Amino acid sequence: MHLKYESTLREPLVDGVKDYHQVTEDIISPIEAKPGKLWYVGLVISICLLCFGVFSVTWEVYYGTGVWNLNKTVGWGWDITNFVWWVGIGHAGTLISAILLLFRQGWRTGVNRAAEAMTIFAVMCAGQFPIFHMGRVWMGFFVLPYPNTRGPLWPNFNSPLLWDVFAISTYFTVSLLFWYSGLIPDFATVRDRAKTKLRKLLYGIASFGWTGSTKHWQRHESLSLVLAGLSTPLVLSVHTIVSFDFATSVIPGWHTTIFPPYFVAGAIFSGFAMVQTLLIITRKILGLEEYITVGHMEAMNKVIVLTGSVVGCAYLTELFMAWYSGNPYEFAEFYKYRAAGPLGWSYWIMMSCNVISPQIFWFRKLRRSVLVTFIMSIIVNIGMWFERFVIICTSLYRDYLPSSWIYYRPAWPEVGFYLGTFGLFFTCYFLFAKYFPVIAVAEIKHVLKTTGKSFKEDMEKYEELPAEQFAHDVAHH
Repeated sequence: MHLKYESTLREPLVDGVKDYHQVTEDIISPIEAKPGKLWYVGLVISICLLCFGVFSVTWEVYYGTGVWNLNKTVGWGWDITNFVWWVGIGHAGTLISAILLLFRQGWRTGVNRAAEAMTIFAVMCAGQFPIFHMGRVWMGFFVLPYPNTRGPLWPNFNSPLLWDVFAISTYFTVSLLFWYSGLIPDFATVRDRAKTKLRKLLYGIASFGWTGSTKHWQRHESLSLVLAGLSTPLVLSVHTIVSFDFATSVIPGWHTTIFPPYFVAGAIFSGFAMVQTLLIITRKILGLEEYITVGHMEAMNKVIVLTGSVVGCAYLTELFMAWYSGNPYEFAEFYKYRAAGPLGWSYWIMMSCNVISPQIFWFRKLRRSVLVTFIMSIIVNIGMWFERFVIICTSLYRDYLPSSWIYYRPAWPEVGFYLGTFGLFFTCYFLFAKYFPVIAVAEIKHVLKTTGKSFKEDMEKYEELPAEQFAHDVAHH
């Protein structure tokens, strides 16, 4: 008779023989040690990109949005494409943290912390594009409803663009609270191990006086569940509302009811791909292969192949409805301008990367390959960027007036702004990896008791003992 039952189909969530102290050492030590050369190289490149982005944005603010290649038909170009793409990237973090927590999925513990951080940084990047797209950014506060002296001038509550403001700011706030509340016990661990006064002070402030008492843990777990319950509908609502920016218009290719689920599936698809990219780099640089295991990657690859298939079905549904509706404008949009027009190359890149490529994950060997996973994560993100480009730019560059048709290509300030957000994202991520525990120490210790090899070996020894000896050893273990 075994002391506990665990399915043989489930592999351990933590590889190697680990005890609680070893877990703390493995995850906290990179914070206390000097970073390696790769970290410095990555940070310097990120800061360079960020500086270029700041310069590009400054140029745009000084000269106006005219320096972007927006034209008569394509009023939303790279900036809104990037906005939707970055918002999508931010979806996986809260999904992994909140929804998988509510469903008691143990495999989330190794990857949730980094995924939550990714969400915060991605939403920070996304939020800049609509602000600078306004041109006069110093008037940005006009979107906020507050008592003012401008008479009847109020935000247009019928506009989905305003809904974006509320949805994204709410999502960011709740995600930030969820992320930070999970960090508090780990900050206390770093504080207790700190050898300098400054480090002890800073991590002491960040940990809010955490002592690890039973009351603290009870409140922490209650807060986690409440925030998970709040976050779960937000994951679905944010990209649904972003899709309303398009679905509520009358532009052929946008005016469709399939957009909300289609956008949500696409966001999860791209978000998980970005999580894979970051975690594969993180586990390699910080030596965390035993905590971010191949099993974690396989689980996320299953989500990618599922959501990729949903996205593929959405593409085919759009094509079918364009034909079946009998609307000549819809038909022309999908069959002439997207698939065979001057920007048709972007459509086929999208189809290749998002529909065909992820199907290789039906094969277990490829699903568990780190190299294949890393390459596919980049391919999926490229494909999802092109999906947003196809939806926005190829729908706009052929409008109802053929006399205004014009080709669209971005200007250097648009490209620079986009690269700058990569700089911001990776600068934040590298600093996070250096000063924050990239894996939730407390949560790993929780699953270690049920899936750790050392725990299993201890239990096997106890099983062979006589009953009296077993009771004595367990009581004094």
